[in-house]
Amino acid sequence: MLERLNRALDHIEEHLVAERDGALDAAALARIAATSEYHFRRMFSALAGMPLCEYVRRRRLTVAGAEVLAGERTLLEIAVRHGYGSGEAFARAFRAVHGVGPGEARRTGAALSAQPRMSFRLVVEGSSSMRYRVVEKKDLRVVGRKARVPLVHEGENPAIAAHIRSLGQETIERLGRLSDQEPRGVVSAVVHLGESREEGVELDYWHAVVSDAEVPAEFEVLDVPAGSWAVFENEGPLPQAVQHLWRDIFTQWFPSNPYAIRPGPEIMSISPSEDWSTARAALWIPVEHTAG
Repeated sequence: MLERLNRALDHIEEHLVAERDGALDAAALARIAATSEYHFRRMFSALAGMPLCEYVRRRRLTVAGAEVLAGERTLLEIAVRHGYGSGEAFARAFRAVHGVGPGEARRTGAALSAQPRMSFRLVVEGSSSMRYRVVEKKDLRVVGRKARVPLVHEGENPAIAAHIRSLGQETIERLGRLSDQEPRGVVSAVVHLGESREEGVELDYWHAVVSDAEVPAEFEVLDVPAGSWAVFENEGPLPQAVQHLWRDIFTQWFPSNPYAIRPGPEIMSISPSEDWSTARAALWIPVEHTAG
């Protein structure tokens, strides 16, 4: 998988100049990586820390920046070479990345920002194995309350903590009684609203249960189609164990296993210790088997 991802990165480099033949879009890159466009976008974002479109834009403007400083082409020629329909559009994009317009950069020889070319490699950290199983589930319903929150990679997420406090213990207990299947008990379900897993990007967070029971009017429902789920388990300090589990799945497990993520919520079940310093966690990720 990593080899195919790196071939896709090579393709990006070969087609940064828009006037060359060949498509530079997510569908073409996903075909090179031998996976779905949805999985490719999510995998790239998790591994790179930025959306695919943002990486391509930054790489193109890095190359364009070198051409601006070289002074061998007009600014309009450079704009067209890199896929911009007008000098104004190019200038806006250039300033957003470099903090200075292309004309000023050429006149003053200003220092520009550079997006290095990426490559993916597997880094082995520690000696513990990752425990997982693959479960087939029929259509299921996530029942609970949701809130729009920012993604936080390390430490407590204040927005999620505030959402849970706002529900109150009685509401959470009523919700817990609706649980009637795996994953059991009150869970958190994360629905990513776009391809990015960058710090601060917004997502829908559900404090919920998985249930076929009749749903009281006070709760919302998220219907999830039938399919396969990869279930990962670990134990450790809160919240690091949970956050590191998410990280390791996308940076280590997916690149080395014949599965791709499919659309759906990522569901976390947590059994904390009495003082909430440690916990056992199970993370359910919707997946599909890939060929080869």
